[in-house]
Amino acid sequence: MIFKSVQIENYIKKPDDKIKAFLVYGSNDGLITDTVKRIARSVCPNLDDAFQVSELSGEDIAADFGKLYGEFNGQSLMGGRRVIMVSDASNQMTKELRKMLDETRADNLLILYADDLNKKSSLVKLAEEAPDMGCIACYEDKNEDIYNRLKTLDLTFEPQAIELLCARLSGDRMINLSELEKLKTYMGEAKNVTKEIVAKVISDQADCSTDDICYAVMEGNRAKAEVLYQRYITEGNEPVLIIRALSYHVMKLLNCLAGIEAGETMDKALKRLLPPLIFYRVEPFKQQLRMWNREKILRVLSLLHDAEKDCKTTNMPTKEIVDMTLMKIAGAARR
Repeated sequence: MIFKSVQIENYIKKPDDKIKAFLVYGSNDGLITDTVKRIARSVCPNLDDAFQVSELSGEDIAADFGKLYGEFNGQSLMGGRRVIMVSDASNQMTKELRKMLDETRADNLLILYADDLNKKSSLVKLAEEAPDMGCIACYEDKNEDIYNRLKTLDLTFEPQAIELLCARLSGDRMINLSELEKLKTYMGEAKNVTKEIVAKVISDQADCSTDDICYAVMEGNRAKAEVLYQRYITEGNEPVLIIRALSYHVMKLLNCLAGIEAGETMDKALKRLLPPLIFYRVEPFKQQLRMWNREKILRVLSLLHDAEKDCKTTNMPTKEIVDMTLMKIAGAARR
C-alpha cells in the first residue's frame, strides 16, 4: 500500500506488525536514507546491533535469494523483531519476494530501497498493491517539507528567516538535515532564529533551483528558462523533476485563482499558502496570477501530465521532452 507522510509518521510512532516490508524509492537519495533509518529505528533503535539488524545488497540477493530468505526468517538471539535492510533493490526479486512474504510467518521487518525504480517498476507495483507492504516514494524536498522539519527543532523562526531558509536549502533531505543541525548547534541555548542568523549559518545550496525555472517559465521568459534548464541538467539533475516542480507551482496558482474567483483579494489568497511565499517571490507570483486564467492553467496541467507520461512510456530522450514542454508553456504565458 502507498504510504504518505502522515502514515509514515503514524507507523514510526506505533509500528504495525501487519506490515512485513517497506519499499522506499525515488530520486531524493537523502530522503530515502533518512526514511529508511527512521523506519528501521522504530523497530530497532540501535542500527549498529548486529543481532537485530542485517544489511544486504541487491547484488547479494541476485546471486542467491536464499540469503534474504534466511535473514528474514532468522530469529534474534536477544529476542524481538529484527530489521533486514536491502540496498539497490531491483525488479529481479519481485516474484520471489512475494512468494517469501506469503510463505513465512516471521515477524521481522524488511526494508528495500533503491534510487533507480519508478512507478512502472514491477517491485513498486507489488509494494503499492500488497496489503502487507508499504510503498514510499521519495522526491525533492519542497518548501512544505522544510517548513514541517523546522517545527521539530524546538526553535522559533521569524517569517523572513523561514523565507530565506526555503530559498537556500536544496531538494536533498540529507543536505538539509545537515544544514539545520548546524543551525541548531549554532543557536545553543538561544531560541529565536532571525534572517541574519540564517544568512550567516546556512550555506546557499540552491545554485539553480527548480523554483527559478518555474518562475521563468510561468513569466513567459523563454530565454531565461532555457538557460536555467540547461544549467540544471549540466549539474546532473533529473529532467522529469522539473515537470513535477512545475505541476506543484501551477497548482498553487490554481488554488489562488480559485480564491480570487470566490471573492478573495489577491493578498488574502496568497496568505492561504503554507509555507508563505519567499518575500522576493511575492510580486512575480502576483504577476503570474494576472497573466494566467483558470482555463489556461488547466491546459498547462494537462500538458505537464502528458509530458511526464511521455518521459516514462516513449523512447524519446527525457531531456528533450521536458525542454519542449517548458518552451511551449513559456510561449503560452504571453498570449
